[in-house]
Amino acid sequence: MKIIHTADWHLGKNLEGHSRLPEQKKFLQDFTDICRKEKADLILIAGDIYDNYNPPAMAEQLFYDTLKQLSRHGACMIVIISGNHDNPDRLTASGPLAREHGIVMAGTPNTVIPVGAYGQNEITQSGPGYIHATIHGEKVNLLLVPFPSEKRLGELYLEHTGKDEENADAYTRRMRHLFSDLSRHFEEDAIRLVMSHLFVLNTDGDGSERSVQLGGSYLLPGDIFPEEADYIALGHIHKPQKVPGKNNARYSGSPLHYNQREVSFCNQVLSITLTANGPCQIKEISIPVYKPIELWKCDSVEEAIARCEREKEKDSWVYLEIKSNHYIHEEEIKTMKRLKADILSIRPVLSQENPGAHSGQMEDLPFEVLVRNYYRKKFQTEMDEETFSLLMEILNDKGDSL
Repeated sequence: MKIIHTADWHLGKNLEGHSRLPEQKKFLQDFTDICRKEKADLILIAGDIYDNYNPPAMAEQLFYDTLKQLSRHGACMIVIISGNHDNPDRLTASGPLAREHGIVMAGTPNTVIPVGAYGQNEITQSGPGYIHATIHGEKVNLLLVPFPSEKRLGELYLEHTGKDEENADAYTRRMRHLFSDLSRHFEEDAIRLVMSHLFVLNTDGDGSERSVQLGGSYLLPGDIFPEEADYIALGHIHKPQKVPGKNNARYSGSPLHYNQREVSFCNQVLSITLTANGPCQIKEISIPVYKPIELWKCDSVEEAIARCEREKEKDSWVYLEIKSNHYIHEEEIKTMKRLKADILSIRPVLSQENPGAHSGQMEDLPFEVLVRNYYRKKFQTEMDEETFSLLMEILNDKGDSL
């Protein structure tokens, strides 16, 4: 059986207010091609389909259009679980309609998937957190553990003492019991899979591995997963990686770099070849960087403007850092952004304190100067006249109404 594992699409996510949907659309086109070339029998999408509980309509439409293509008229079964960014009810609302295309959606760890035909395949048995399926004649047992918060499990299992260590221990005990209980549904003559959306201890997340929490989730030891599992498909961490000590437990990572910290990640999806009681063969398939996030460090405003002119046709997101002994003027900022449309921010790196920025005692300075100095310090740029006039008008109107 050929299985494709992906996660953390975050459809609808922005970068400094700029839409990433064009890049996400390119990825999904490539992903569809990959699944077709690999002749996927089963696709696992391990959570965080969307970036928030109320995704834009274009993101939802892109998701549904992609699923329809991936399913190949129901020949390929697709199993989707919710992540912490997804609204479980909204994600699974289309479940009954998706069923005819072979699409299975689990919103919470207690979700019970109806048995019956799913496209050209079948779910023969199910219960809270698991399904038994027949896919192209092969038996597949799949444990489904979407993001397992207290709310989504519908129970209280944390100590709620305010002590992270005690809560982390309680969380680990509950998750260990959950996976142990679900593993009873594994059959010896089936391909045995686990899907979940959580953080595993000692994996490389956002540089906070030493904490008992990461991204609002408690860290879990890698040995909570059933030993009988042939493959464990995980989501939640954007960097592709193995779970330490478990070569068959993988984070596929996200398909795009979603911030500056992620630019070193090698985006990928995973292709897994499995038979019941056979070896697990894992192939990493690289995903291109559709629009890189770049940091430009320039020694002067003139150098920055020249680079914007030189690379204005390059399709990239840019953070600009400019060495300067003064704050960057509004006209200079406009020139750079006119030349290079996708500049995300322009930050001056002051080589010395602007001697006029903080001279004199605060009480000796006119109100206009105080306002301009605050704006300059807060936003690292000069306030343009239109903004200043509007602000003063608002303040004057407020004063007149008192």
